[in-house]
Amino acid sequence: MPGVGGIFSGLEISASGMRAQRVRQNTISSNLANAETTRTAEGGPYRRQFVVFDAQSNRRDTRILNPHVALYGNTTHENHLPIPPSNFPRDERFFGRGVNVAEIREDSRPPRLDYDPGHPDADENGYVAKPNVNVIEEMTDMIAATRAYEANVTAFNAIKGMLMQSLQS
Repeated sequence: MPGVGGIFSGLEISASGMRAQRVRQNTISSNLANAETTRTAEGGPYRRQFVVFDAQSNRRDTRILNPHVALYGNTTHENHLPIPPSNFPRDERFFGRGVNVAEIREDSRPPRLDYDPGHPDADENGYVAKPNVNVIEEMTDMIAATRAYEANVTAFNAIKGMLMQSLQS
């Protein structure tokens, strides 16, 4: 008889998605708040940051594939996702457990240079190094992060509703 831990896996996955999107939203907020910061403690202008996600997984073997299919590595093409065979075991040990924030990276794009010779941070040619933050890009990312968060809330509530119905039956 399977353990009860499996019935809560959907809640865990949705909760991890909400946590990850919250970190993403906070990072975007920091970018927007510092969009005009020309001097930081590290020196130079603020550098845009972005979140890198990775999958939480209990899966130990990613090569559980149909041996009759000739694959490059474990995919049909190097850019494709792995293809599970039709007899792929439907066991929690082989499926992901949600999403993690792997790291928060600095964007490698160079700073914007604006000509403003009267600015205290202007160089000898009158140019000021401004943050590499594009406000439109940040707002678009914020909308996407908000929608992803809301999708996880919807999934969480749907699973919670199914669990409640199963208890009432």
